[in-house]
Amino acid sequence: MSDAKYIKPRSDQPLVVITDYDFGDVNVETELLEAAGAKVIALQVKNESELFELAPRCAAMINQYARIGNETITRMECCEVIARYGVGVDIVDVTAATDKGILVTNVQDYCTEEVADHAIALWLTLVRKILDYDRATHAGTWQWQSGQPVYRIRGRTMGIVSLGKIGQAILSRARAFGVHVIAYDPFLPADIAINLGVELVSKADLLARSDYLLMQAPMTPDTHHFLSDAEFAAMKPGAILVNTGRGPTVDNTALFRALSKGHLTAAGLDDPEEEPAKRANWSPEDNPLFNLPNVIVTPHAAYYSEESILAARVTAATQVAKVLTGQMPDYTVNADALAKQHHNRRLKCQT
Repeated sequence: MSDAKYIKPRSDQPLVVITDYDFGDVNVETELLEAAGAKVIALQVKNESELFELAPRCAAMINQYARIGNETITRMECCEVIARYGVGVDIVDVTAATDKGILVTNVQDYCTEEVADHAIALWLTLVRKILDYDRATHAGTWQWQSGQPVYRIRGRTMGIVSLGKIGQAILSRARAFGVHVIAYDPFLPADIAINLGVELVSKADLLARSDYLLMQAPMTPDTHHFLSDAEFAAMKPGAILVNTGRGPTVDNTALFRALSKGHLTAAGLDDPEEEPAKRANWSPEDNPLFNLPNVIVTPHAAYYSEESILAARVTAATQVAKVLTGQMPDYTVNADALAKQHHNRRLKCQT
């Protein structure tokens, strides 16, 4: 269990457990939740078993990187809501929560601009060989050949995987550079693609035609290792990959092989496959991509701005506060058929 001291709440005071956070403090969340009558306990969990003791008592959990899985959820007796500090809910066992009658919420529409900006920044840095030039000039070499070869962007083809709100924001930015954009998104209605003026293609076509491939895919069983050895082999020689979606959608071992052999020119990743923030122990030596000079890795920072962080914190806490005060939250993941179960659970826990 965490070092945080457990304070037993009053019988009429719901307990909210914040499993982990890297914001420095939880003052924003505490103010909102205490105003809703809740007691807040903040932990820094790296192992799910650290949640087991508090699970039976909590009315809500909010998580950033810590997994809330079946083992925790089965122990929950009074929990009404699990709130995620972000869009993805792959670290919450949503099925188990639904079976238990627990609402799952997330934070939507809070970092679209930031992630799109980050994807374009990684792409341009790699295409224009900014890191190569920077390393050379810092070492005392002042010549344009330090980054050779650099190719013109205009007229080349960019492929985007997943055209949700962030993918569409990437699309609008990329067009300013004169690239032809194609996209793979089996869930995007054809009429929306037409309105966006983007060509929807098959996965095979996407791989074969893209000079630049920008990944914005969510993490699902179908997208795990969406790109692996076969996909990299099918890509154009010299292609550049940027992934600002989930880390495990790209097979990092296969990517290392493709980059080491020179089939791909470079890669920019906002998160490696192992997702270090979700591990108790991590070293860059765990992943050989960190040893390649043509790879940029940022620490899952694409979503970050001071404004987006505040929005995520306020929104996640607000979802919990609304549920605990009998209101409907704004962003639900599994709302269907849970209202009656919540009502029954609340009555049971108050007796």
